[in-house]
Amino acid sequence: MINMHFYENWSPGKTKYEPIREFCLCEKVDVEYMRSLIRRDFGGGISRIVKKAKQTSGNMVLLYGAVVLLLLVFQTALGKAGKYIADSFSYVKIDPHNAYAWNFAHHITVLILALFTILILSKPLKSNFGLCPGDTKTGLRYAVIYTAIFAGITLAVHILMAANSSLPVYAFPLNKNNIFGSLCFQLFLSGPAEELLFRALPITILMIVSGKSVEVKRGISPETIIAAFLFAIAHIRWSLSPFAVEADYFQLIYAFAQGIVSGKAYQDTRSVFYPMFMHSISNVLMVGTGYLFFLL
Repeated sequence: MINMHFYENWSPGKTKYEPIREFCLCEKVDVEYMRSLIRRDFGGGISRIVKKAKQTSGNMVLLYGAVVLLLLVFQTALGKAGKYIADSFSYVKIDPHNAYAWNFAHHITVLILALFTILILSKPLKSNFGLCPGDTKTGLRYAVIYTAIFAGITLAVHILMAANSSLPVYAFPLNKNNIFGSLCFQLFLSGPAEELLFRALPITILMIVSGKSVEVKRGISPETIIAAFLFAIAHIRWSLSPFAVEADYFQLIYAFAQGIVSGKAYQDTRSVFYPMFMHSISNVLMVGTGYLFFLL
């Protein structure tokens, strides 16, 4: 039976409806005593849960930041290793104008080291890092649409540069050997080496750290943005002794934008092969169109 005492003492605008108060009045239990029991049995537990959640969240942010820093150091180290190996050889006989051979040696080194790292990490992290066909239909759609759009952008950019007399100036003569060698490098090595190091490795590792699924269907994930940022940073030239920093802002923006598109393609297709193709074909189109406009 409902205790009518509750309704006799209730007036609109004076007392707010509270289930706890109603229960206490019905059961003839002191309201404040009941509230104290609830605070004792549940309040502390909730506080501890909230506190632990905040601590866990803080620890996750620190861990995530540390992993991003380690990725930056690792990518820089592989770039330095590639430079060291490439500097160890002479290319005078095959590439007297230094148009492409050094880049071949550098990126082959980076590709091998990145693949070796993936081989080591794939088992403990239980990930193939996108070294599979993935979603073929989506991947082919990405490749076709990206190629068509980028071809148009490349042509428009070079028309504008030609109109403003700002076409690229090359440090080597544009003979058959140099053109063929440099375009082969862009087609066969620029995409595979850089997409493994700057897309597959960071995005996969950061997703595993954050506990998110690799299967991102819509939107752009934080991992893609961070990977694109690291890719853009890699295009900054710097030295410690003497200290100097040099950056081409157009190149940084271009690298970041390409990183976003390639990263989304990697996540949507669950394969690094399509970003590799997109990266390589964009470089071939950009470099090849530059050669074409220069020779016309």
